[in-house]
Amino acid sequence: MSSLRNSVHRRTHRERSQPGARTKLGLLEKHKDYVLRAKDYHSKQNRLKGLREKAYFKNPDEFYYKMINTKTKKGVHIAERNEQFTAEFLKLLKTQDVNYVTHLRDISKKKLGKIKEGLHFLEEEGEEDMEDEEESTPKPTNHVIFVDDEEEVKNFDVAKHFDTLPELMNRKFNRPRLNTLNTEIPKENPLEDKKIRKARENKYKELSSRLDREEKLAKLEHEFNTQKALMSKGRRKKIGVDSNGLSVYKWKPDRKR
Repeated sequence: MSSLRNSVHRRTHRERSQPGARTKLGLLEKHKDYVLRAKDYHSKQNRLKGLREKAYFKNPDEFYYKMINTKTKKGVHIAERNEQFTAEFLKLLKTQDVNYVTHLRDISKKKLGKIKEGLHFLEEEGEEDMEDEEESTPKPTNHVIFVDDEEEVKNFDVAKHFDTLPELMNRKFNRPRLNTLNTEIPKENPLEDKKIRKARENKYKELSSRLDREEKLAKLEHEFNTQKALMSKGRRKKIGVDSNGLSVYKWKPDRKR
């Protein structure tokens, strides 16, 4: 009997929506909505309870120096700093910052040099593939060949002179001789060419990121030097703003007595 009872179609009971007369009150809250609202309410009550316990068990004699050295302004925490250090000490800190940035720039320049050398070797290996991929018109080249007289100029055969096929005369490089073509036909390796192209693309991406890093370090070093100069004595005048939005100053020459 139980199997027959389960085979009979039953009506699907659904939660009703908000009645038309109560549409102005918004959506009708379902059970899942009530569960979420109850969890949120209880989590807030638990947090308030924990705060009340901390306030109740707080030691009234507790003290540490951050209570008087820090403050808040419109809800933002403000720390009083530079008033507690001398100008000489702050200038020393700026000098150390400049030295560190200069050290990073030296390391970055060495890595840039290595990347450029690696790109040079990759360009030599993949030069033939790059020329085959380019469909632009070849640039004219000047290859001067000296002969003895004008008759030899008229009868001069360029392919015979270079000992190669006439079809290969428009090549600037990789122009094999006839004996090389007769003995062995070079086979192309598409996998090797793909590896070279992939390595070249990765090197160019790394070179681009290194150049951006070098530019940022140069700007940072310039800003540190400017801040260090502003901390020293001397009359100065703001003459404008550079391309990065930073102020540019000019110091007036002081006559030494």
